[in-house]
Amino acid sequence: RLHLVTWNVGTASPPPDVTSLLQLDSLGPSMDMYVIGLQEVNSRITNFLSDLAFDDPWSIFFMTVLSPLGYMKLSSVRMQGLLLLIFVKHVHLPFIRDIHTHYTRTGLYGYWGNKGGVTIRMSFYGHTICFMNCHLPAHMENTEQRLDDFEKILEMQFEGENIPSTLDHDVLFWFGDLNFRIADYGIHFVRESINNKRYSLLWEKDQLNMAKKKEAFLQEFIEGPLQFKPTYKFDLYSDVYDTSEKKRKPAWTDRILWRVKNLCQHAAKEGQFSEEERTISVTLNNYISHMSYGISDHKPVTGTFGLELKPLLSDPLVTLNPEGEWSAEHDVLINYSAVPEFPSSAWDWIGLFKVTFRHANDYVTYAWVEDDEISSNKDSKQVYMSAAEIPDIGGEFVLCYYSNNLQSIVGISQPFQIQPNRTLIGRDLTKEENSWTQKTDNLESREEF
Repeated sequence: RLHLVTWNVGTASPPPDVTSLLQLDSLGPSMDMYVIGLQEVNSRITNFLSDLAFDDPWSIFFMTVLSPLGYMKLSSVRMQGLLLLIFVKHVHLPFIRDIHTHYTRTGLYGYWGNKGGVTIRMSFYGHTICFMNCHLPAHMENTEQRLDDFEKILEMQFEGENIPSTLDHDVLFWFGDLNFRIADYGIHFVRESINNKRYSLLWEKDQLNMAKKKEAFLQEFIEGPLQFKPTYKFDLYSDVYDTSEKKRKPAWTDRILWRVKNLCQHAAKEGQFSEEERTISVTLNNYISHMSYGISDHKPVTGTFGLELKPLLSDPLVTLNPEGEWSAEHDVLINYSAVPEFPSSAWDWIGLFKVTFRHANDYVTYAWVEDDEISSNKDSKQVYMSAAEIPDIGGEFVLCYYSNNLQSIVGISQPFQIQPNRTLIGRDLTKEENSWTQKTDNLESREEF
């Protein structure tokens, strides 16, 4: 289950709550992956420079919401106001490989990143998936420019060997503030049609729908029905369309589309695809806007998808687990084994993470797999971790194996408990008791005085 968000946030700060946006209150099964594409994230020079050094406020916000629920930030890419974040459940981490990011500037003839696309691609259980968050040129008259810019973004290439081009991925998701408008009709007719929920009248004049009938490269992209109000342009903190002097005409600027490669190949051939050949399929379960969010003049749009795939990978590259009972009172051991074809490196490491860790660098401590190795045979290896590095208070943790060659986590243990350091805790309790006694004595002395 994949939940995809696109939202032009208009340089605003994150809202107090995103429960409904992320469908965290859904009664159904939880999502396996969240893909969050934002446009117009605050990119003033001071903000942007600080965001380069540290995570930006939106990334921190979503990590704070999702990490306690068992999701890790798998990858992110930022280009000025464009931000793309991907979060996944821990269980999927060993089966996600070859993660690459890219960005393409299209503003100011390709020199400025206020418009363009940011992209993340990966191998997911052996299938190639690509996510593309775009912010295309604005205004009614720029339809051709929007199409030209999108074609330019599609032509970009990821750096690295044997990485398919964008359109050669098994599944490609295209979303963002695509800025297509409703042509021909005047503002009063558009608003009246919206008030009467006669959206189908407006679909015919939606510039993206019209372009899909003419442009061959767009015909391969699928979109769910637009059964929600146009998401642009609203007065802030309201569900009232633009009342400013400009009175912008409402439009479905914020969209989510997808393309399945084997369906495109099938369409080009005669005959039917056998079930064996269809190793991956995409089903749209929900395509809606969220009217309750008013921090910008756009309403966020979400698509909830089911990805049904035949796993081409069934075993993790590395399997690892803690040896025996772990405690902060003594040194500990980690057992791990790797498949024969695993491309190990001297720079690989095993990290100890809290179960609510946010991203791959959010470790409590780590051990180098080669430098800290203490035993090895053909079936497994053991790595040592010093008691001095183990958190004294204990708690619930996981171990993750990070591959330097693959630049990703390729193995994760089951959650396990670390027992607290009883000696230290006893000492701290004694300290606290003494401190409390001293405070009480001081208070009594003051009352007597």
